Order: sequence, then C-alpha cells, then structure tokens
Amino acid sequence: MTFNSWEFLIFFPIVALLYYLLPKRARWPMLLIASYYFYMFYQASLVVLILVSTLVSWVASIIIERAHTRAVKLICLAVSLAVSLGILFFFKYFNFLFGSFAGIVTLLGGEPPRLVLELVLPVGISFYTFQTLSYVIDVYRGDVKCERNFFLYALFVSFFPQLVAGPIERPGNLIPQLRAEHKFTRGNFTRGSKLMILGFFKKICVADAIAPFVDSVYNSPAEADALGIVIATVLFAVQIYCDFSGYTDIATGCARIMGIRLMKNFDHPYSATSIKDFWSRWHISLSGWLRDYLYIPLGGSRRSRARTLLNILVVFLVSGLWHGASWTFVIWGAMHGVYRIAGTLTERPRAALLGRLGKSESSGSVKAVRRVLTFSLVTASWLFFRANSVADAGTLIAALFTRFVSIPETLSAMGLGFTELATVILSVATLFLLDRLVDYGECDGSDVLVRDGGFAKYLWVIMLVWLLLLSEGRESSFIYFQF
Repeated sequence: MTFNSWEFLIFFPIVALLYYLLPKRARWPMLLIASYYFYMFYQASLVVLILVSTLVSWVASIIIERAHTRAVKLICLAVSLAVSLGILFFFKYFNFLFGSFAGIVTLLGGEPPRLVLELVLPVGISFYTFQTLSYVIDVYRGDVKCERNFFLYALFVSFFPQLVAGPIERPGNLIPQLRAEHKFTRGNFTRGSKLMILGFFKKICVADAIAPFVDSVYNSPAEADALGIVIATVLFAVQIYCDFSGYTDIATGCARIMGIRLMKNFDHPYSATSIKDFWSRWHISLSGWLRDYLYIPLGGSRRSRARTLLNILVVFLVSGLWHGASWTFVIWGAMHGVYRIAGTLTERPRAALLGRLGKSESSGSVKAVRRVLTFSLVTASWLFFRANSVADAGTLIAALFTRFVSIPETLSAMGLGFTELATVILSVATLFLLDRLVDYGECDGSDVLVRDGGFAKYLWVIMLVWLLLLSEGRESSFIYFQF
C-alpha cells in the first residue's frame, strides 16, 4: 500500500492505536507483523529477499562479535556483504550490466549474446540493503553491539514507515528506540500529524499536480521545444523534491506519533549555496551513508589532492548507480561529482575574486547569486535523472538549441491551460511559504516547528483545503519506490 491510499489511512490508525494499547513487550512484535504486512501488500513473494538479507546479516554479526580472530570476522563480513549486495545487483543491475556488455560487443563488431531476465525490482531494496550493510559494518568496527533478538533486528530492517524509501536509518539510532517504551504525548501526536499533513500536501497537491506536465515533455522528447524543456525540467525539480521529501515527512510523522524519531533527510535543499551544501541538505541519510561507509574508507580527504578528488567522483558515481540501473543515472551522478570537483578546485580563486570585489561569502548578494547558480546546476542535472534514456536526453538537449516556438504553443503542447497553470502556481506558492515557516530542527527531522502568528495558521488552513480539493482519485506511487 502507498501512503496516499485509503488502505494506509485505515492501516496506520489501527497500528498506532494497538501500539499504545498493547503492553511494552508486545509492541515491537506487533510492529514487526505490521511492517511485513505493509511490505507484502506490495510484493508478497519478494518478502523472502528481506528475510534472507536480515537473517544472513544477523548471523554474521553474531559470529563477528563472538570471534576472537580478525580473519573470522573478515570472512563473516565478506559473506554478509556478498549476499546482500549479490541480491541487490542481481535484481537491480543484472540486465543493465549484461545489456551494456552486449552493447560493447556490438560496437566491436561481434555477435552480442542474448539474455534478458524478466526480473521484478523489489520495492525499497536499495534502502533496506544499505541498512543491513551499515549494521554488519558497525558491528565489525565495534561501533554498536550486536542485537541478540533476531526479531527486533528484523524490525529495524523492515520498520514500515521508512522501509521502502528511507530515511536510511542507523542501528545506533533506531534499534534502541524500537526497544524502548514510548508513552502517548500530545506533543508527539501534534508534531507527527503536522509532518504527515505537510507530506501529503507535497505529494498530492504539488508533486502529483505537476507530474502530467513534466511527463508531457519527457515522455515525448521528439515533440518537445526549448521553452517546454526548461519549464518541464524546473517543474521536475519541484516534483521530485515534493515527492521524496513528502514521503519522508509522512514516514517521519508516522514514527513520531509512536514516539520514534527518524533521522532528518531534507533541510530546504534548494536554499543551498553550493553543490556541497546541497548534498548536506538533500537525501541526508544517503549522503551520510556514502560518506561513512565509502568516502572515508577510500581515504576521504586524508590522501593527496588528486586522490581526494577521485574519491569524490567515485562516491557520486556510486550514488548515481544506487538510484537506478541506467546510464542516465550514472551521468547524473557524474555531473554532481564534476560539480563538486570544480567547486573544490575553484574555492581559493573564488575567495580571492570576492576579496578584490570587496565582498564576503556571507553577504546577501553573494548568497543570492550562489543560490541561483546552485539551483541551475542541480536542475540541469535533473534532465538526465528524469530522461527515459540517454538517447532521449540527447534529443532534449538538442531541442534546447534548435526548436523554438511561441509561449502559447508551448503551454498548449504541455496541457497547461489557465486552470492547470493556476493550480500549479498556487500549489508551488503555498509550498514555498510553508517551507519558510517550517523548521525541521537541529538534530532530526521530526521536530516540526511552525512559527507563531495568524499568517502561519492561515497557510496551514490553505494547505488542508487544497489537500482536500485535490486528493480525490489521486493515488500514485512515489518516485523513489523504484530505487
């Protein structure tokens, strides 16, 4: 079931009510059953993959903690990583890698092998795989103690609010909370509910309202014109933010109502003043995971300057592949890697230029320019992220410089009549104002604070009314479910 479905609106109140009515010892078993039921509502047969990843990583962690030799620990770590990553690579990347190999053979003039498996991509596999990996690695490093209760660990892997699209939780944060007793409080209920309402608004009233106009361009690239591509790409930047952060808001809100605080995953990313700043605000749980389990083990910034820049590029290439088995995602990741490298290499010259101009990094005008530039670079990369193929991306880029039509023709081709245009503008405007009023807190994303005053209350009323008006018949999947 998706969050924006009637089934979930029945499912979650029942789960939350049972959570507080049941005694402490029965709460986490109930959550485990509910979590597996939630996942099996999507793909019942593929639940075995979660069970295998969970069981292997748990057994490996038990042996690692008890082992007295480093060799045994390394073998158990390697087996666990091989199983979890093997499942991920087989279901998500086999056809992509084999197709790429066949393409290379064709380019070299050979006869390409023909093998295409009809594989169903398990929902949320990238997210729960990374959670099992972080757990085993943390136990191996001695950062966390092994969880002796298999079923409680299974709940950590499958906790339903964040199971299919994150945040990618760490064992040290979530497992103790699942074990603890949480009493119902008005503060948790209020803040959790506000988060859920905000998430539903982002998804239903903004992301889903924008999606048809983005699709009209990206699903028909041969007919797209320059202005339409620009409009659709900017709209996609808004769509994917509202879709993904909306899911996070709902997930975090659900957990908060039950007294559980998930980690912060977004922090006004389009306010970023650099690509580095953007990635400290966008999909924070993934950025942190790649930093702790890939960038730092590769050497981070402790090696030579060239090695540091290479590490940055590798991390972003992996980030691109993590998002999807397609060269469009690899190119998207590579673009951000190049952005980061360029930012690092030009850091001193830019500072010197600002000094000569009598400006500082903290001045309002400099920040404004940097925000616009950062948003432009991020939005340009979204073109590859959204394109259905590299060929489509090439067609769209070519059209940017060759196909020009009038504004009315562009809007008509995209299906943006007066009513549709007004809906999009009002939805985005309300979102922008709400984002200015919401503070996600310093440490986690569950402390939603709405500034006092009539204006804030007025905006919340607008949001609720808009949600009711646009929610009828609008059930759709979240974009990050495919990752």
